[in-house]
Amino acid sequence: MKRITFDIETIGDFGPQGDFSKQEITVVGIHDSESDRYSSFLRDELAQLWPILERADLLVGYNSDHFDIPILNRYYTGDLTKIKSLDLLKEIKNVLGRRLRLDSVAEGTLGRGKIGHGLEAQKWWAAGEFEKVREYCLDDVKLTKEIYDYARKNNSLKYMDYEGPREIKLDTSKWEEEKGSSLTHTLPF
Repeated sequence: MKRITFDIETIGDFGPQGDFSKQEITVVGIHDSESDRYSSFLRDELAQLWPILERADLLVGYNSDHFDIPILNRYYTGDLTKIKSLDLLKEIKNVLGRRLRLDSVAEGTLGRGKIGHGLEAQKWWAAGEFEKVREYCLDDVKLTKEIYDYARKNNSLKYMDYEGPREIKLDTSKWEEEKGSSLTHTLPF
């Protein structure tokens, strides 16, 4: 199964009630399970990303169904929602009943947190520190991939709260079930 773990960085204002229609992509970071390689793409390099995503059996992200995929879809001539996706935040919320920050899950599960946050990445981008934004994005991809791998192996994740680490039991048995062809057939080949 070809799995693409991904994250995006954006610039722009968030509108009321989580409206991110004014957000624009700066960087997309990925891990390709087939090649075991990390790559990143600036907005003007997205044409190189689409064939990789088109051949994915599974897209893995954190808050990706709500944020990353809808924003990416604005740049894509096909429909990324046709590719099977797994949003780790959604899986956590389904069990726990609330959302958790990636940083909290990374600290609890992996013993280390993020190297920054999204608002810092926007400031770095505005200051022309593009490589710093790439590094930050790829670090989030690495955390997401390692969290996914941990969950698949242990059927659980951990997170930090005020009283210390907590565990979330997850049913990961269907996460990598095959679902037909990996090509979405939404692009004109």
